[in-house]
Amino acid sequence: MSHPSQLEQLKQFTKVVADTGDFESMREFKPLDATTNPSLILQAATKPQYAPLIEKAISDRKHSGLAGGKLVDDIIDHILIAFGLEILKIVPGRVSTETDARLSFDVEGTVTKARDLIALYEKAGISRDRVLIKIASTWEGIKAAEIVQKEGIHCNLTLLFSMPQAVACAEANIQLVSPFVGRIYDWYKAVNKREYTGAEDPGVQSVTSIFNYYKHFGHTTEVMGASFRNVSQILELAGCDLLTISPDLLAKLAASTDPIELKLDAAKAKATPVKRLPVDEKSFRFLFNEDAMATEKTAEGIRKFSADIVKLEQVVASHL
Repeated sequence: MSHPSQLEQLKQFTKVVADTGDFESMREFKPLDATTNPSLILQAATKPQYAPLIEKAISDRKHSGLAGGKLVDDIIDHILIAFGLEILKIVPGRVSTETDARLSFDVEGTVTKARDLIALYEKAGISRDRVLIKIASTWEGIKAAEIVQKEGIHCNLTLLFSMPQAVACAEANIQLVSPFVGRIYDWYKAVNKREYTGAEDPGVQSVTSIFNYYKHFGHTTEVMGASFRNVSQILELAGCDLLTISPDLLAKLAASTDPIELKLDAAKAKATPVKRLPVDEKSFRFLFNEDAMATEKTAEGIRKFSADIVKLEQVVASHL
């Protein structure tokens, strides 16, 4: 009798999510949810098979009466939703759609963008329970998410690298957080000039401590490990609420039948002593600033996603 693949075993412990804008890999690996970001949408938008989605969004909106930057903005919102709608035909659960990273320090702008995106989904007949709006885990991003969560707009707080960010999200009753395993690992590997494997991986340790904190204090915010560099990081987090995984790593998990074991356990976390962290705005900003890795990686992530939105705008403008 052949053993189930590691991917099938992982699905027993954890909700598996596809981290891609590519529909074919979603069909292949049958994840529950899917996450996208500006970089993934930009990658997909430059592939010929997705050109019709882009062209349709442009031709549908070209005569909307908007002009210049407002028109490009509007078209990009429609492109994001077009990808989201296609993804929701494939996955049974939720899609994560990202707000403009240039709004990362703008509470009102983020709130408006989240409402606009949800309105477009609802207009297309999608219930807001099937959508997560992705927002960067800045203080302003967390405050904006707190406002829209009260309106039933569920949020996925992304670019999350530290405990102060995670605790502030939980206290704001955010639906879900995406701590970035691989980018934490990248930073420590570069700074300390050494390799990390298994449970000593700083990215793995970060997600483990967030998971244990949430379960210990009874926070309902879901934890979704993200940005993996290798299979070992994924297997060390088996039992996390969700894990969002790129197609190449999903393929590796599907190809192996080695046994995997439960690593993160909510019942154990409840029983393990954990110290509560205070996070009013002043302590959040200070503790976040004390963490060089989190400060640098959040800033870098916002810069990269902002740059990719600009590139997407250029793709759209070239079609107009």
